[in-house]
Amino acid sequence: MRAMRAPAMGGWTRWIWAVGFAEGTAVHAWYLLQGGLHAYRGEPPVVQLWFQALLLLDPLVVLLALRRAPAAAWLGAVVMLGDLAANWWVCWADLLRHPAAYARPYGLSAITAFGLFVLVTAVPLRRAFTGSGVLPREAARPVG
Repeated sequence: MRAMRAPAMGGWTRWIWAVGFAEGTAVHAWYLLQGGLHAYRGEPPVVQLWFQALLLLDPLVVLLALRRAPAAAWLGAVVMLGDLAANWWVCWADLLRHPAAYARPYGLSAITAFGLFVLVTAVPLRRAFTGSGVLPREAARPVG
């Protein structure tokens, strides 16, 4: 029974990943279009570099996930860990001053929810993409 879940999870999970990382690409592209190379001015230099690197890393995760490449799982998890760390770092002081302002279904709360989803599903997604522990489709079909 458990072996049957991995391929199904790989199907729907990769689409959620693709949409989420594509949305991240769009947001970072929008900031770059609005502010140029100084879009994240005022943030620590490492955060500025990371947010600009996401313009390459986010679409790479989308491409790898859609192609069912096992590397998508690890790259996606690393990208989301970095994105979560950077966003929480940037928002932390304001979050402490105005916590209610962050109780909304977008921004930091949405990034956090998606990040947790990515981290929780990374290992099962990798298993689904590699086929480890999964019965071949022919063996899974009922005979007769």
